[in-house]
Amino acid sequence: MKMNKKAFHPSRRAAISVMGRGLGAAALALSMTALGTGAAFAQDWPNKPVRLVVPFPAGGSTDAVGRLLAAELAKDLGQNVIVENKGGANGNIGSDAVAKSEGDGYTLLLSGVGSNAINYSIYKSMPYSDKDFKHVSLLARGPNVLVANPEFPAKTFKEFIELAKAEPGKYTHASSGSGSSGHLAMEMLKQAAGIDLMHVPYKGGAAAITDTIGGRVSVLFLNQDNLLPQVQSGKLRALAVASEKRNPAYPDTPTIAESGYPGFAAESWFGLSAPAGTPDAVVDRLNKATVKALSNPELRNKLESVGFVIVASNPQEFSTFVSNEIDKWGKAAKESGATLD
Repeated sequence: MKMNKKAFHPSRRAAISVMGRGLGAAALALSMTALGTGAAFAQDWPNKPVRLVVPFPAGGSTDAVGRLLAAELAKDLGQNVIVENKGGANGNIGSDAVAKSEGDGYTLLLSGVGSNAINYSIYKSMPYSDKDFKHVSLLARGPNVLVANPEFPAKTFKEFIELAKAEPGKYTHASSGSGSSGHLAMEMLKQAAGIDLMHVPYKGGAAAITDTIGGRVSVLFLNQDNLLPQVQSGKLRALAVASEKRNPAYPDTPTIAESGYPGFAAESWFGLSAPAGTPDAVVDRLNKATVKALSNPELRNKLESVGFVIVASNPQEFSTFVSNEIDKWGKAAKESGATLD
């Protein structure tokens, strides 16, 4: 077989080399143009109202945090930030709407532990993934709190563990629903402490609180803000908080971590996220506005008064945090066998 010498002629190699350099230069030019366009867009953004989707009905913790944040962001951005409640499917409907929105900075999501961490493991099919979002900043965290009726035999967390170990399967634990953070927090504790309790899921926290007060269930894991009024009034006894450090709203309640289970944490959280296509320059602008909003004394006082701990993070920190949360809650969900359709 004869080799085609023309294919290796120096002039042809030179032409290919020039072509390669030309393509490289064109790609660089396109990249620089895209960066320039993104920067120019960010300078003009926002020039109309911004929509903040809260993926739960009005009136709950997520809605309250969203409205406080929206009011502060509006001051900094110079545009109205309109809260839109889009509930359903444990936050999936509203989150999916944002995931599929144009990444122009005008549609944002009040993200959270359920819709952006737990749901990925408990739903057999999800309409969106974490790759569909750019995470702007973590806003606040709040622990699940383990409570019991004041007449419950165990008066401390240590006594509760001893009681549960002595009579496996006798006691019950309530939650606001299968796959909720409270349900999975108990699954984490069951694994860590080697105890066995029967799960009693409710359709929401209110009914679970009522039956715990009435002594119809043994203990309840629920978010700290929902339980605070009942604990302060003496209707429920707080046995432990599921954060690594004590919560300011529950100063006399020990953490599970300090009670023999180092590193134990099961907290709800709220964050600000945007569609994946949102320009980095807009995400950075939003992050600065969010950090400023979280420094507002009035906003901080409102959230801290019910046990939330303010967190202001940069986009990379929040993205890493979300990834870790997906892994942690996913492990608990797998161990519990919790699934939703």
